[in-house]
Amino acid sequence: RVKVADADHYAEQGAENVAALVVAQAGGYTHLLAPATTFGKNLMPRVAALLDVAQISDIVAVESADTFVRPIYAGNALATVRSVDAVRVITVRTTAFEPVVDGGAGAVEAIEAGADLGLSTLVGRELTKSERPELAGARIIVSG
Repeated sequence: RVKVADADHYAEQGAENVAALVVAQAGGYTHLLAPATTFGKNLMPRVAALLDVAQISDIVAVESADTFVRPIYAGNALATVRSVDAVRVITVRTTAFEPVVDGGAGAVEAIEAGADLGLSTLVGRELTKSERPELAGARIIVSG
């Protein structure tokens, strides 16, 4: 199921407003996941704090409903972590998982937008271009 809240204050995807919306919709869910992108890493700690649970960052494998594998020591080692929280708030390294090829899109459900908290305003966006590839998104890295 895809839930859509349409409001002007979500246009720039401010983490404060989106986190409040995610928490408002979190009832009945045991796992809340986001990609380990700049946006996901900005959003999910706020969600975890509002729910008073620990966040599990950058998982690369799922061992069970409460046990996950994540890199530590700048990726030089892997840690297996278990969460005892009722709701698991997780960021996922998407390149660690095979893409889903079947299943299609879920049903779209319109939901009521939350109020604009007015806690932050985007004043500008500066994009940088690099000749080098983005290593965080690479499936294979060859060096030497």
